[in-house]
Amino acid sequence: MAVAIAVTRERRDGETRCAVTPESVKKLIALGATVAIEAGTGAGSSIPDADYAAAGAIVAKDIKAVLAGADVLLKVRGPTAQETSALKPGAVVVALLDAYRDKETVTALSGAGVTAFAMEFVPRITRAQVMDALSSQANLAGYRAVIEAAWAFGKGFPMMMTAAGTVAPAKVFVMGAGVAGLQAVATARRLGAVVTATDVRPASKEQVESLGAKFVAVEDEEFKAAETAAGYAKPMSAEYQAKQAELTASHIVKQDIVITTALIPGRPAPRLVTAAHVASMKPGSVLVDLAIDNGGNVEGAKAGEVVTTANGVQIVGWTNMAGRIAADASALYARNLAAFAGLLIRDGALAVDLEDEILKAAAVTHGGAVVHEGVRG
Repeated sequence: MAVAIAVTRERRDGETRCAVTPESVKKLIALGATVAIEAGTGAGSSIPDADYAAAGAIVAKDIKAVLAGADVLLKVRGPTAQETSALKPGAVVVALLDAYRDKETVTALSGAGVTAFAMEFVPRITRAQVMDALSSQANLAGYRAVIEAAWAFGKGFPMMMTAAGTVAPAKVFVMGAGVAGLQAVATARRLGAVVTATDVRPASKEQVESLGAKFVAVEDEEFKAAETAAGYAKPMSAEYQAKQAELTASHIVKQDIVITTALIPGRPAPRLVTAAHVASMKPGSVLVDLAIDNGGNVEGAKAGEVVTTANGVQIVGWTNMAGRIAADASALYARNLAAFAGLLIRDGALAVDLEDEILKAAAVTHGGAVVHEGVRG
């Protein structure tokens, strides 16, 4: 029998993305699967049910009918208790599980005997690039952060020379030059801003400068060794943080817009911008905190809100920034999932090989146990 893949509506607050698109439905069917989709799954991404049906999916209004007999459940966010309880033991769940923080969902999946894979744990190796959901979503989040900043900012981004005088370009400072940060740099540059960026990883300097922005950092010996083998930033010493904070303070005061993107896997987001930094900025300035889902980089930021400070600075704390550009975010994520599904389905049958380096790295629960060391610990 064909592998039964199920896709349900996202039920987590504020989630507009979906796990499959008509394009990816065709790819999943080509693997030898059937695809059952709950009605309304694509509504947040402007995808009608009829488009899924035309691609070959079975569309049902009853969630139990969608999940009945499902071998694989594809999600954007982790499944709810209702969804997990409806799955048969041995079923496979693939989603952005937020496994370090959402222990309740991980425990439920383990208790249900489900094999769960977290897309955030897909290793950053060449073979897995097409499955790298963190990068695909961060790329769009970085773009959208600049658009949100431009919307909140009461001035233009580019320099404009008019008969009535010259409009000065906006000064944009991007903190964290990973995927999201680099896209923010590129987008702000395309809009005509004067852009600077910082990061603790030495490799990021060349990347920032290649986009036409200026790199700002304390470049000492600790800085030169501040990157893990996987390409993530290492936690920095208190001494380095103090030096970087001094440089940051003198730079932020001159900026119109600050976009923060710094995340450390498995840990709360580092505090990059203090209340004193915010108080030093000019009225009308804007900060966009892309790390708000993990606690935030900016002191005073509030998840899901735009805070206006006493000195007239706006702190944008929208959660799920990629979800604010849902159609493209869903399209990219669905391709990530379709590629990942290709590792699970062989010759039209479900074949989960936990010795595969990608599946092994992404596995969170299996056989009634939590198998990911970082999550289990």
